[in-house]
Amino acid sequence: MNDQDTCRNHRRGGVTNLFLATEPLRGRRSVMVSDQRTRLDFARWVKALVEVPYPEAETIVLVLDQLTTHTPAALAATSPPTEAKRLTDNLEIHDTPTHGNWFNMAELELSVLQRQCLAARIPDRVAMEHAGTAWADRRNAATRRIDGQFTTTDARSKLHRLYPAFAE
Repeated sequence: MNDQDTCRNHRRGGVTNLFLATEPLRGRRSVMVSDQRTRLDFARWVKALVEVPYPEAETIVLVLDQLTTHTPAALAATSPPTEAKRLTDNLEIHDTPTHGNWFNMAELELSVLQRQCLAARIPDRVAMEHAGTAWADRRNAATRRIDGQFTTTDARSKLHRLYPAFAE
């Protein structure tokens, strides 16, 4: 069988979107699968995040990439005003810097998810939900934390091309 035969025999099962929340210091993460990446899907994810794992939290800090759907306005557009206000009152939202997301902790966690869970073909949305939940459960049980401390010494060592060399 050649590559063309393999492509012909592959039946596409659809496309899904994954929302990932990670709590780096506690080593917790959650994955939500949606059919699309609309502001309605984003609003559902935020609502589930506020109401399920953190219903008693005074403040939930969200660091979001800069997609147009990832805004508090999505909550206002998809919920009654009182519901949107209740949800946004608990949120502190920050955007990842336009040129600084190279060390985005969620992207690091997505990379792990890709390598450990998504490398194989997943046939449908139900299987994707099971795979994502099982992956998050395993990572949470192992309390895999992300050490986001990046010191000046680390920067000079890892990014030496960007720092000038001084003669002593």
